Amino acid sequence: MNLPFPFQIDILDCMYKGILIGILASAPMGPVGILCVQRTLNKGRWYGFVTGIGAAASDIIYALITGFGMSFVMDFINNAQNKFLLQIFGSVMLLCFGLYCFFSNPMKNAHQSSNKKGTISHNAFTAFLVTLSNPLIIFLFMATFAQFAFIIPDHPFEMTVGYLSIIAGALMWWFGLTWVIDKIRSKFDTSTVMIINKVIGSIVIVFSLVGLVGLVFNLYQLPEF
Repeated sequence: MNLPFPFQIDILDCMYKGILIGILASAPMGPVGILCVQRTLNKGRWYGFVTGIGAAASDIIYALITGFGMSFVMDFINNAQNKFLLQIFGSVMLLCFGLYCFFSNPMKNAHQSSNKKGTISHNAFTAFLVTLSNPLIIFLFMATFAQFAFIIPDHPFEMTVGYLSIIAGALMWWFGLTWVIDKIRSKFDTSTVMIINKVIGSIVIVFSLVGLVGLVFNLYQLPEF
């Protein structure tokens, strides 16, 4: 069965945006990121990876809360002028987040991981609780959802694909991070964590600035603004 061309584009667009959002939400070295690093070094790669799975499970809850909240104001968002302002707001929030990520010290409030392995499920659940205890992630989802115009009203299938792609993006990040840590564990230390955070912060800063520039130039194409 051949699907209509716009439907295919919507699905691919939701997948692409969802994966990027999942990576952006997971990449900064916050408390759960440090916990993932510590467990990978102390217990092994798969204990670090299930820590990331627990974090991803918590993230998707906050992503759904953010998405459902924004879906109630879709009439406001679908207005061209309001959508432009919301994207500007999202880009500025991403810029602030990138600056915070670049200048922050992720080790300051890090949760210490014990050397006792524990069960796989226990490691995943504790990471879930650590991430769930930080509702500020909602603001990051608000920023990325606004920046990417992620919410599509009256398209439940496409949105389901988008949310699943957020999980996929998050798991891709945690899988890749634990793989790298496992390969260079003898050289991985506090300074490496700081470098990762600065690199991630720099990428987010550049990304948000590019988005702002693009939006400003599109300003002149908006009717009756």
